[in-house]
Amino acid sequence: MRLNNDYEGFDPMLLTEMRNKDSENLHQLSTLEIIRLMNQEDQKVALVVEQALPQIRDAIDVAVNALQQGGRLFYMGAGTSGRLGILDASECPPTFGVPHELVNGIIAGGEKAIRYAIEDAEDNQEEGKAAVDSLVTEKDVLIGIASSGRTPYVLGAINRANERGIPTVGISCNNGSELSELVKFPIEVPVGPEVVTGSTRLKAGTAQKMVLNMISTAAMIKLGKVYKNLMVNVQATNEKLRNRSLSIIQDITGVDEVTAKTMNDRANGNTRAAILMILFLVDYETALKALKQNNDHFPNALADLQKKTGEQGPA
Repeated sequence: MRLNNDYEGFDPMLLTEMRNKDSENLHQLSTLEIIRLMNQEDQKVALVVEQALPQIRDAIDVAVNALQQGGRLFYMGAGTSGRLGILDASECPPTFGVPHELVNGIIAGGEKAIRYAIEDAEDNQEEGKAAVDSLVTEKDVLIGIASSGRTPYVLGAINRANERGIPTVGISCNNGSELSELVKFPIEVPVGPEVVTGSTRLKAGTAQKMVLNMISTAAMIKLGKVYKNLMVNVQATNEKLRNRSLSIIQDITGVDEVTAKTMNDRANGNTRAAILMILFLVDYETALKALKQNNDHFPNALADLQKKTGEQGPA
């Protein structure tokens, strides 16, 4: 991937640490000028991520294959990178109805590091190796996240995973980084120098979040946790989500709100089961059986019942 011409001459290994020539007098700018500059820089992020889509696709495919075989997905990083991994992992269960242990975020320094900077945590390769040994199995996929592409904690984890034959993915914001050289599936999003020099919580963090969103969302779609563009496996843990569940049921089946609520109650709040019960005139147990036989892949379960019952199914 070619660097943006604005940064030619910089060492690509240090791009995340370079000074941004457009923000050299940042302290003299007005509030509007500061945020306008930040906005201009942020607009570059999506274009850089676009260039990495083939790399992201390969990472998603290997993750989906592992998840289909009973494996799990692990994100590992330090500082902002680690926190972003935890954020993405923690949002998968309520959004897609998957077990909490399916997608996992690990941060250098442990849980305290989610809120507080832990001195030297990111510099400890042995801790990265130990985390892999204690948590990750050969059935899983490990995604190392490091803006610089050279964080020792992450490199240690990837090295251990490679030794054990665990599939590895790397997300970095530099070209030709050490992380990219180590992993089997490198993803590089070189967004360039930050508005505040070295503050990779900015463009680099935004790019990493975009990539993580793509990986988890596309993987869950492939696993059948989404139908059309609806979160059919959403976990209705509050009033907003309960209303969303009813809306999804109505959207797919065409029934009124009263019927949707009645059937959702009969399905013990299982939105997918309620939809199948309405569409194919089956009981709760039959709906659950169809989901189980299709590894909880909702579109496949729907197609299976449609074939078995001869019912039309959704429009």
